[in-house]
Amino acid sequence: MDSPILQALTEAVAAGRPDAGAEFWALVESGGAPLVEPDPTDPARRLVTFVWRDDPAAPAADVLALLHTFTDRDRHAGDLTPHLMRRLPGADGWAITHRLPADLRASYQFFVGTGPRAETLRTDRKAWLSVLDAAVPDPFNAAPVLAARDGRNPSSVLELPDAPAQPWAHRRPGVPRGSREDTTVDGRRVSVLLPAGHAFGQGPYRVAVLLDGEVWGSVLAIGDTLDNLHAEGRIPPTVALLVDTMGRDRRMVDLTCSEPFVDWLADVLLPWAGKRYGVGEDPAHTVVAGQSAGGLTAAFAAFHRPTRFGNALSQSGSFWWPDPDESNDGAEWLTRRFAVTKRLPIRFHLEVGLLEWMLLAENRRLRDVLVERGYEVAYDEFDGGHDYACWRGGLAGGLVGLLSAEGSWSDGR
Repeated sequence: MDSPILQALTEAVAAGRPDAGAEFWALVESGGAPLVEPDPTDPARRLVTFVWRDDPAAPAADVLALLHTFTDRDRHAGDLTPHLMRRLPGADGWAITHRLPADLRASYQFFVGTGPRAETLRTDRKAWLSVLDAAVPDPFNAAPVLAARDGRNPSSVLELPDAPAQPWAHRRPGVPRGSREDTTVDGRRVSVLLPAGHAFGQGPYRVAVLLDGEVWGSVLAIGDTLDNLHAEGRIPPTVALLVDTMGRDRRMVDLTCSEPFVDWLADVLLPWAGKRYGVGEDPAHTVVAGQSAGGLTAAFAAFHRPTRFGNALSQSGSFWWPDPDESNDGAEWLTRRFAVTKRLPIRFHLEVGLLEWMLLAENRRLRDVLVERGYEVAYDEFDGGHDYACWRGGLAGGLVGLLSAEGSWSDGR
């Protein structure tokens, strides 16, 4: 569906106006991109137009607009054609318009194809990784980019008008800065984020264990968020332990309901942090947080060691795990364990994206089981996907909900 802005451009070019293309790009440069317009058929949606301007020295053969989760879903289905941009008439560029929910937040990039269209549209893993390696942010989007790891380019972020606010996501001037210490604990890399004014004798401090810590620390600068939360008094002084996953293979072992890994967190990491940084031992003041497989593991850590992890913050948790085969008793293992176990003294913050077609139903089933068993559960569904652009706001909100609440650990009823 074309936007009114694109329709006006098409009509101006058809009428022979030589300045139509220049006026269009002046509009984009002054207002930024994507172009967001009302949807005349649905007030709960917007017409969102992504635009790409050709480099005159190297014009594109094709351009893909990679909108997180939307494009991933179609790639899994083997068809990227819905994300091919089309040439703009008289404007030396490309555009594509989507009808999107007005509360959507999503990261996005562009892939500029220079070869045959069939190559650009390949969906096998090798070709898709090549696309992701070459994808670039939107030069017309002035909002802060979402940094990437593994040497890839950052992403731009689309935030439609009704998207949940993320007031603590970015560094603010004048906010007291905490400190960071990078170290190794028992062979594993750990980054420790200390609140401003931290002093050992002033504890016990509350503690947040963040899985996939190398992303939150070195890439997404979660320390800025924690500084903002501390400065506003949204959370009590909290020490954050960012636990490195130590590579893809080890991540697949540690973040799939691994008792040895959770025992290491409880018996090695937290006592070490207590001795060195004054973190407390109260499970009610301890949060373990993760995303995707990390979200699964956060919930499992509370299940396996409830006397140490009293709060689980799971974002887009992979609660489908494991894939059923002859070596296990079926999918959604952790949900089934909660369903048959006496209520434990733990609280939950769960969230999942409405676009996460592979996770939404599984997260809802876990929520229902936990509520039925009498757990305290904060649950949220956001309009977005499997996306750090969404998770950075949800992580802050979850920490506020779990760390700011007064309470203490008690036996399950």
